[in-house]
Amino acid sequence: NPGYHPRPMASPHHMADPVPLADVEDERDEAPSTGVIPDPTSLANPDADRVLLAARAARDLPALDAAISACDACPRLNAWREEQARVKVARFRDETYWARPVPGYGPASARILLVGLAPGAHGANRTGRVFTGDASGDFLWRALHATGLADRPVSRRAGDGLQLHGVRVAAAVRCAPPANRPTTDEQHACRPYLVREMALLRDLRVIVALGAIGWDATLRSLVATGHKVPSPRPRFGHGAEVVIGDHTLVGTYHPSQQNTFTGVLTPPMMEQVFARAAELAGVDRPDPRETAPAEDAEATGRAGRGAGPFTR
Repeated sequence: NPGYHPRPMASPHHMADPVPLADVEDERDEAPSTGVIPDPTSLANPDADRVLLAARAARDLPALDAAISACDACPRLNAWREEQARVKVARFRDETYWARPVPGYGPASARILLVGLAPGAHGANRTGRVFTGDASGDFLWRALHATGLADRPVSRRAGDGLQLHGVRVAAAVRCAPPANRPTTDEQHACRPYLVREMALLRDLRVIVALGAIGWDATLRSLVATGHKVPSPRPRFGHGAEVVIGDHTLVGTYHPSQQNTFTGVLTPPMMEQVFARAAELAGVDRPDPRETAPAEDAEATGRAGRGAGPFTR
């Protein structure tokens, strides 16, 4: 397929504008895994030790982003993400997919880190930027903008100039998984990237887990960095908060379509969590009415606090 060109280290910011979408496959909440937190090198994936070494070697976020983008440690995920780039879906048949692991996005000075599940097969796996190009991202950026943490309510392609204020966005697993369900081994193998990302965010104070897998990955990553998790183990829930060392972990339902279309998660619910995170982190937020680019002004009006999650 001439539209498929995997690029291990290339930047995704040249991608063309995607077609707005309303039915893309999204990440799902799942029950967290349980049991002893293993060393990634002891798992079934024999390449997991390479992930650990690559993550530890990253001296800054650009180096970590490059290592993530070049990773090929999980054969099942490699095959799936690249197959999606070959077969595509009709509305994106003329686009070149990123088809590589997706690094985090946001400033190194971020005091808040959002941790999602994994890239969508035709969202971030296509655009190359986390939560960009699918309905989950549409919902997320609007909520971040409404709370002064993003400069625009709409962002559907990498390289569109999106600026985040005091927040970075990442995922527990960096490759799009089949059926949006990474295996336990794949989650463990990918975790050193999240551990290192948290360590490189020197001003990090608050971690917002987008769903149960993000919550579980964050707890395990905090343990890996030497923090002691309270006992009994904190349970995920929307609005749940737990202080772990000098960090506060906050939970929110994932902005997947199964949550937003059914009203399980509404814009005010997510905005409330983000506002709380900004308060806890001490982030100085600009007025969102003053930050939206002119071309997004109409979208800003449509995406008001009382609007439905995908009102156009």
